[in-house]
Amino acid sequence: MVETYLRQSPLAHLGLEGRAEAVRGGAGVAMAERRFPGILNLRGTPEGLSGPIEAAFGFALPTEPNTTASKDEVSVFWLGPDEWWLLGPEATSLAARLNEALDGIACAVTQVGESRTCIRVAGPHARDLLAKGCPLDLHPRAFAAGSCAQSRLAKADVLVHQVDDKPTYDLYGLRSFAEYLWLWLEDAAREYGMVVVGG
Repeated sequence: MVETYLRQSPLAHLGLEGRAEAVRGGAGVAMAERRFPGILNLRGTPEGLSGPIEAAFGFALPTEPNTTASKDEVSVFWLGPDEWWLLGPEATSLAARLNEALDGIACAVTQVGESRTCIRVAGPHARDLLAKGCPLDLHPRAFAAGSCAQSRLAKADVLVHQVDDKPTYDLYGLRSFAEYLWLWLEDAAREYGMVVVGG
């Protein structure tokens, strides 16, 4: 088992915490690293998983493409007809709850959070910033709070989740692309005024 005190986020070397400040009135984009996301990949059939998931977590498993559900500190993202991500503050305890709920059911549960990074982008120009490098239609009529979709951002694979209508987005990408994504976003956000905030 990994010693948690030895963990380093994929963007630790950029010193983002030292750059963090309050959002200025003129800043069009605020960015933060959300460190150590607890993410479980769940594979199985909706018919077999829906009942146990609702009983254990209190929300229905989303079956509509690119939708999410959440309650308390746990969220689930639809990734495909037989694939979801469950997100929580801590992957090990979330996995224990999930494995207990799905005992005896044909499915696969895999912890994937350590292989991912999460960058939060918020502010009045967050949508404009993402539109520079992402082919998704992010207009509110097509992509609103609670939506998620797998796509590309500046040549990197990402999962885009719109957290709220401000708008705020969480971008989940592979750990090995963390620095590339951050630096691309930071450069592309300069025209809007960018500030680093605490995660």
